[in-house]
Amino acid sequence: MDAIFKRRSIRKYEDRAVEKEKIDELLHAAMAAPSAGNEQPWHYIILDDRNILNNIASTHPHAAMLKEAPVAILVCADLTKEKYEGFWVQDLSASTQNILLEAVSLGLGTVWIGVYPNETRVNEIVKMFSLPQNIIPFSIVAVGYPAEFKDEADRYDASRVHYNKW
Repeated sequence: MDAIFKRRSIRKYEDRAVEKEKIDELLHAAMAAPSAGNEQPWHYIILDDRNILNNIASTHPHAAMLKEAPVAILVCADLTKEKYEGFWVQDLSASTQNILLEAVSLGLGTVWIGVYPNETRVNEIVKMFSLPQNIIPFSIVAVGYPAEFKDEADRYDASRVHYNKW
């Protein structure tokens, strides 16, 4: 619960590289996510080239924080791994969330930048990275040492809980 409540969207980062070992830990967490039929339909592109990060920031309307982030992870779906049609969206959501939660335990800040299902964003990322036809960009996670701190958030709302009927 600690990581869940401490996880916040961080958009400001220190000018400090993230160690490869920590990126590897994030990827281990990402690939530990559940997936439909255990197909694990994911691929990840690690982005640490400043020109690429700045290019995404200039084309994606909600990715300005990539101008500060030292690294980002592009989370992609491989449709050839799809056993149950359409469930890859849930699989990649779980994978992305695992990255966000593991980052908290590593002292890192992250923010989930949506790509899918916005066709314009998907097409821009596909073109930018020359992705094969079977690969769908799902999300980008900006990663870095936080230069901003936010209070924990408890968003529990009992009015949204229902038992056995609406």
